[in-house]
Amino acid sequence: MTIKDVQIQTQSTQIDDSENVSSNPTDNPSLQDIVSQGLSRRNIMKGTLTAAAAGYLAPAPALAYGGKHNSWGPLLDFRPLSKADAVAAGGKTVTVSMDYDYHVLIPWGSRIDPKSNVQEYNGEPDRRPTSAEQEELIGIGHDGMWFFPENLPKILRIESRFRRELPRLRRYLSDYEGMLCINHEFGTNPHVLGKGAPESLEDVRVSQAAHGVSVVAICKNYQGRWEVTSNKNSRRITVNTPMHVSGPAAHSPLLENGAGNPVLGTVNNCGSGPTPWGTYITCEENFNGYFGTNNGDPQGADELQSAALARYGFSDNGFGYGWHVFDERFDLNNPNYKNESNRFGWCVEIDPFDGSRKPVKRTAMGRFKHEAVAVKELKSGRVAVYMGDDQRGDYCYKYESKRPWREEIARGRSPLDNGRLYVAVFASDLNLEVGTGQGVGEWVELTYKDPRIAEIGLDTQDKVVTYARLAADAVGATKMDRPEWTTIGTKGEVFWTLTNNNRKDQLAVKDGDVEVNEANPIFDHADGHILRTKDLNRKVFKWDIYILSRNTRASDPGTGPNLIEDGVEVLDDMGNPIRVDYEFADYEAPDDGGENVFTDPDAAWADPFGRLFIGTDGGQPDGLQDQLVVFDVKSGEYRRLLMGVNSDEITGITTTPDYRTLFTNTQHPGNGNPASTNFPAPDDGVTIPRDCTIVVTRKDGGIVGS
Repeated sequence: MTIKDVQIQTQSTQIDDSENVSSNPTDNPSLQDIVSQGLSRRNIMKGTLTAAAAGYLAPAPALAYGGKHNSWGPLLDFRPLSKADAVAAGGKTVTVSMDYDYHVLIPWGSRIDPKSNVQEYNGEPDRRPTSAEQEELIGIGHDGMWFFPENLPKILRIESRFRRELPRLRRYLSDYEGMLCINHEFGTNPHVLGKGAPESLEDVRVSQAAHGVSVVAICKNYQGRWEVTSNKNSRRITVNTPMHVSGPAAHSPLLENGAGNPVLGTVNNCGSGPTPWGTYITCEENFNGYFGTNNGDPQGADELQSAALARYGFSDNGFGYGWHVFDERFDLNNPNYKNESNRFGWCVEIDPFDGSRKPVKRTAMGRFKHEAVAVKELKSGRVAVYMGDDQRGDYCYKYESKRPWREEIARGRSPLDNGRLYVAVFASDLNLEVGTGQGVGEWVELTYKDPRIAEIGLDTQDKVVTYARLAADAVGATKMDRPEWTTIGTKGEVFWTLTNNNRKDQLAVKDGDVEVNEANPIFDHADGHILRTKDLNRKVFKWDIYILSRNTRASDPGTGPNLIEDGVEVLDDMGNPIRVDYEFADYEAPDDGGENVFTDPDAAWADPFGRLFIGTDGGQPDGLQDQLVVFDVKSGEYRRLLMGVNSDEITGITTTPDYRTLFTNTQHPGNGNPASTNFPAPDDGVTIPRDCTIVVTRKDGGIVGS
């Protein structure tokens, strides 16, 4: 299979739609396949469910800060932003519930250090930052982020002496000052460069400097507004920043180049998550789109690497960035850099309080298109990390450390280097009955010791983690509807946002596989859903569908197609058409007439009080733009808190320790088109719109979301 066999067609605007195009060629698996592979009730029950209560189910969200303030009364007690008020803004500016205020922080082009003399970029249409300037400015494509209170390191040091969290001490975490780590996922050439393609290496360097991560010090001023402050640990981390590599692939030949160049950079940084020990994990998602070929297929790639290049979706032109034309690192046809692409697709750990430390690529957590991570501390003190691979038909993963994290940190080791990587296989309910929308599943370890994995050439663990998608294919992982963000609920449950599964290009059956399963029950699933799982032990979990976004619409947007083979509709024994969708997923009209409609769930964060915050990405109906909605997890009630601007995405969610200030982002407002919006500048039809962070507070000073 050559790279041309899987060439991805992208829009001229460079807005990445590759997640909606599957690169998974496997027949993994229908529900019946899952059952036949041995995930039977007998196997599940044997020594597992009865032992679940023995101490596994007592986790807590990472850095929950001990809950500084209790929430009295209803969990949702704000007036929702109405559809009429949201639409009235015309998509030109952000709108919020009348119980809230907001202001803008760190738009693209702001200084990392306010004392710097570098010229800021304020959206002037006739210029863009130089590469040297952009290295000292906030990047573009604001996405996952986390706020780290200024005095967190001191509190963690005290807790390390007691070997446990001290909730009373955490009440003193700063609500007014800290480090904000924020991802910069992507920025198109027209937006970043003001042109369709780079014309020089300098143009490429500008684009590269706009990607990556910002670590920026922020504080609340006397007026109650957040602003950037000077700090020695503030910095930009870009595609050209030196990196460490740890874990099974740290010294692997798969990451070595003939050029002998050091490991540099992180790119397409999408979601993120904090660790209990006070560091930031940033996730590399669509890294494949920055590579291309100047002259045909990759030179020197063996059969395994060729299969992996196809499986990860590499193509001749990538997403149109053109980096490979001027920067040989990103030329897949350059034999001196044949393994450069293997250096991306990892989770990267950053210390927000030590600017001298190199970021670390933690390879034990696997290489795929990481959307985000959610770190859960188990009762044993070990950590479990839940990760989605954001592409149509790809998988849900989990990493578990082998030892308690406090023990590992005390010994100078990372809990993220020595653990087990798993992939999810979903089944129906405990009685193996189809059509309930809930069930159980198995976490299958990805290890070279599994003969199914070794047989395809992944006979060492460095190969397994580097080509994790191939390993997951081999063990029959369950295809999912673009698994994106993960977050941990108050009872240790994991919420997975499955943004959508647009299969309009494949309404007929492909190779006999309709690509639906119980956990992803709708064939042409444009609206997405939220899945909830809870581990019963290390290898078994239970699951249910928390909400189908289609059921928030005012009218039925249509059901899935009937089953078609060779152009002929397939009938059952009674002569009725066979539906592709599962019947339990049929549309149900909402009680509110669609007033609180939302689709395409993406960013997610659960607070310690029982609320679930969801940011959306694309496809909002009825004239709405992407939005932030808040759920009462127990009752299922939800309300719209905020709506973004034309063509943007609402993503990244974090708060201060007192939960009274919330930070979220508008990403790619207007897709960079000033005729669509000029946000955060006033509407003038000329100023280039800029990604920025939105700071949200209640007018009465209460907890955000309440």
